[in-house]
Amino acid sequence: MSEADIGLLGMAGATLLVAVAIGVSVWQQLGLERSLIWAAARAGVQLVAVGFALRLALDERTPLFVAGIWLIAMIGFAMWTAGNRAPEVPGMPMLAGMAFTAAAVISLGVLFGLGVYDLNARTVIPLGGMVIGNSISATVLVARRIIDEFQTRRDEVEARLALGLSANDAARPYLRSAIRTALIPQIETTKAVGIVFLPGAMVGLILAGTDPQDAVLVQAAVMYMILGSVATTTTVIALGLGRRLFTDDDRLIRLAQPDQPG
Repeated sequence: MSEADIGLLGMAGATLLVAVAIGVSVWQQLGLERSLIWAAARAGVQLVAVGFALRLALDERTPLFVAGIWLIAMIGFAMWTAGNRAPEVPGMPMLAGMAFTAAAVISLGVLFGLGVYDLNARTVIPLGGMVIGNSISATVLVARRIIDEFQTRRDEVEARLALGLSANDAARPYLRSAIRTALIPQIETTKAVGIVFLPGAMVGLILAGTDPQDAVLVQAAVMYMILGSVATTTTVIALGLGRRLFTDDDRLIRLAQPDQPG
């Protein structure tokens, strides 16, 4: 048995940690027992299903176009997820689709174009998933921050327009602030890698028996890829949304006010 082959008995033992979380919820009367059980069960079912699908998709004989189809499906699901998380953002699914596509093209283009990884289905699918999956939160964050900025500072933006600034110039400080806010968490995560915590990809490789030095190099490449993809998606969202918030004659559109708590 290899280091990564935990078996059904090991998996059953790991579920005891879910019981620990449930016990904490009961002890502290958090009311999260059902949510914890549902989350754990759903994650297990999803991972098993994905595992079977990946066994077929990542076979060495699998043609590259299958990986392309999988990548498109991931982008589509990420678009839907981003749209649901930020329904107040006009055109969010389309903007997210453009952002994720740009990030995938740039990040994977660099990695495969420079020969960092071999180009095949076994590398395209997991790397594409990391690019898209790790960009969703930042994409939603930057979009929501921009909407909030333009709602709370509408008078400032309109004053800048009244002074003769174009829509691009009037919006630039607020877009820049939103991008900075969305990038900071990923920057801090990148800075803490290897000292504060060991990332999952590296731990997984080490548990699978990979030499730690090789695992470190793979993890470094992955972290740089994620940082670049998050920077790409947040910038695309900010620039695209900045154009949507103004009319053709440089007037700020009327944004829907956020729901007030009852």
